Amino acid sequence: MAGTRLEVSARELLLVALGAIVASVAMNWPLVLNLGEDVPKDLGDPLVQAWQVGWGGHALTNEPLDFFQSNQFWPLADTLAFSDALIGYAPAGLIGSGSEGAIARYDVLFLFAYALAFFGAYLLARELGVGPAGALVAGAAFAFAPFRLEQDGHMHVISSGGIPLAFAIGVRGYRLRRPWVVFAGFAVATWQLLIGFSLGLPLAYLLAALALFAAIVWLRRGRPALDRRLVIATAVGAALFIATAAVISRPYMRVADEYPAATRGPAEVDSYSGGPWLFLVAPDENLVWGKATEALRDGLGNVPEKTLFPGLVILVLAIAGMWSSSYPRRLRIALGGGVVIVSVLALGFQERGGLLWPYRVIYELLPGWEGIRTPGRLVTFSSLGLALLAAAGTERTMRALAESETVRTPRLASAAPLALAAVLALAVAVEGRGLPFDPFDNAAQPSPPGPPADVSVIAAPQLHLPAERPEDNRRYLLWSTDEFPNMINGRSSTNPAFTARVIERARSFPDRRSVLYLRRLGVSSVVIHPRRTRRARWRRGGHPPIAGLGVTRRREGNVIVYEIGSPTGSSATGIRSSSRSRRRSR
Repeated sequence: MAGTRLEVSARELLLVALGAIVASVAMNWPLVLNLGEDVPKDLGDPLVQAWQVGWGGHALTNEPLDFFQSNQFWPLADTLAFSDALIGYAPAGLIGSGSEGAIARYDVLFLFAYALAFFGAYLLARELGVGPAGALVAGAAFAFAPFRLEQDGHMHVISSGGIPLAFAIGVRGYRLRRPWVVFAGFAVATWQLLIGFSLGLPLAYLLAALALFAAIVWLRRGRPALDRRLVIATAVGAALFIATAAVISRPYMRVADEYPAATRGPAEVDSYSGGPWLFLVAPDENLVWGKATEALRDGLGNVPEKTLFPGLVILVLAIAGMWSSSYPRRLRIALGGGVVIVSVLALGFQERGGLLWPYRVIYELLPGWEGIRTPGRLVTFSSLGLALLAAAGTERTMRALAESETVRTPRLASAAPLALAAVLALAVAVEGRGLPFDPFDNAAQPSPPGPPADVSVIAAPQLHLPAERPEDNRRYLLWSTDEFPNMINGRSSTNPAFTARVIERARSFPDRRSVLYLRRLGVSSVVIHPRRTRRARWRRGGHPPIAGLGVTRRREGNVIVYEIGSPTGSSATGIRSSSRSRRRSR
């Protein structure tokens, strides 16, 4: 028999929200002390994603109809759709400016993402019938599961709190028969979709599967009368979700048509897949299991996408939760079955071996799935199922302790279970992330370099050199958050061959051939970063001969600027003609 549901009060909501913020700050210490100076994980994708959020705010205020026509990879189109666009965070991009503002904004959103994951999982557990103590463990288990530590450099992956929050609000709306609450659940799901398709697409198919299941149940029960208001709220909410998906998918579909590399072929998906042993691999930064799983991890390629260890404490509690009365039996079976199914899918597929991999079936059949290259990120959904079951397992353990003969006094009988829940929640968080305020925590929070010059005063379109290395282009993107000038450079999960060719032909710059090529292309300025190059001709201070090339040269901060003098936005390549290609030079 399921436990009695206790309604969540406004006071509890406030306390949980504050607790989630405190937990996020503590488990990511000392990031909060260095907002705008440090970034979580590394100087890779966080720099690009800080730029993405900044571009979102810039586009909302300046070019809302050209939202996906970002300033990277000029003169190509739909360049924001080369990766998950983080549209849901675009309003945050309205606050602050420049690279320091972009990093501060990113840091705050990073902490927010962890807090929301805790808050959403807590509320969903409470809505399904678990008490506050068990829900506390659910929040910790979802927010601080071991696999998340390796994903700290991927904002679109750690930003998953909208998933449990949407379900919590939706379940509450249907349970209390409140149409606006039902619609609010769909609105939150739509916001989660706007973060990116990596989690948004599986969420869409999960919602579709639940809708199909609900329809089958309704038919089997003889089509009983439905609450008309709830039906309307459901239809309007679903229409909002579907319409949003249709609108934002259009640029991604255009990119997939124009750039075959944007769709993930079987060989690429294979490289991010593996066997069941992936669930035994913890991130290297994990202080509890990192060293113990080193041998398994060292034998893997694409390690960040294959550290799927769910956490031993979480797993033990989840197994206990399968026999807990906190949930109805059918819900426990559904959660357990869902965890197993998603875990199998998260392994992806291997082209060799002759096995019929379930992930290969959905990869081939479900529209849009071929754009997802990393099956392992599906563990976000199995992690939520384990967290909910761990909440039930916690309550079962608490009841067993309260009824134990070793607890002899009434005061101790009431306090011991609560203390146990707090210890379990802390154990879950420590196993997944380390000690709060841990002085020995080896998780890196490096400081990104500041811009060497004000790029907003340099004529655009720009080409920054050197540009062969990903780390260079990531920095150039971050520094471009000062007015977002058009630039050849860019960095995304889809990196176009055209851009690589331009950079290759500019290796000999400034010579007559490269100058004429860039001028015909429409590039106005070439920006040399002497401190980032190994080429002697650029490191000497930017003094190669330019006589007769029609080029001017000047020092701007710590860079050398060559102005080619071509009209901004003109292109002899015939690649495209759009509103962005006609924007005036900044």
